[in-house]
Amino acid sequence: MKLDKVIAVRNSKTVYRDGDKCIKVFDADFSKADILNEALNQARVEETGLKIPKVLEVGKINGKWAIVSEFIAGKTLSQLMEENPDDADAYLEKFVDLQIEVQSKTCPLLNKLKDKMNRKIGMADLDATTRYDLRTRLEAMPKHNKLCHGDFNPSNIIIAEDGTPYILDWSHATQGNASADAARTYLLFCLSGDEATAKKYLELFCKKSNTARQYVQKWMPIVAASQSVKGNAKEREFLLSWVDVVDYE
Repeated sequence: MKLDKVIAVRNSKTVYRDGDKCIKVFDADFSKADILNEALNQARVEETGLKIPKVLEVGKINGKWAIVSEFIAGKTLSQLMEENPDDADAYLEKFVDLQIEVQSKTCPLLNKLKDKMNRKIGMADLDATTRYDLRTRLEAMPKHNKLCHGDFNPSNIIIAEDGTPYILDWSHATQGNASADAARTYLLFCLSGDEATAKKYLELFCKKSNTARQYVQKWMPIVAASQSVKGNAKEREFLLSWVDVVDYE
């Protein structure tokens, strides 16, 4: 395989294209368990019938672990939204429809979202009283087993050349409550500085999924706390500012 065409550089990984293959090469110190879990997540989600790139192989390239999957030619939804601002609302509607389609699936062998959140809350830079409160709130939330992407944002949607949407990056996939996944997407829009789209997204998601806005908002402090253990200092500060938010407008 040739590693001469870089298509993306992320924290601890570089993504290459070689013909009809996409090769994600991880840094040498990246957790082998996390890499194998990502490939396993993707393989399990393939079985749901969703349009996603198929895993072709997992192995080592020049001493580094790599996941090889299908390359999907096209543009990300975030690129299309930026290039065609007049169509942004239509793209956002397509985005929400895709998320609801994902959440209509079940994938029983994936890790449970509540377990992951509980573990992450324990790692967050919070005092013991706040962690206890968040875990109590988490335990009180309804238990579901819907497929949750974990990082559902427009840059993880590729619109292929024939118009077919494909969903990328299943490294954070779990099974759990769909509204927690929606809360995560809302916070991702906010983190990118696009609060107007975040608000539109939440209204659209709640309308299309017949979910009370207040219900999604109840998840936000829990999701923010669990996500605060990753990212840079500025992101952590923003996410932790949500932890004490109990009442919403």
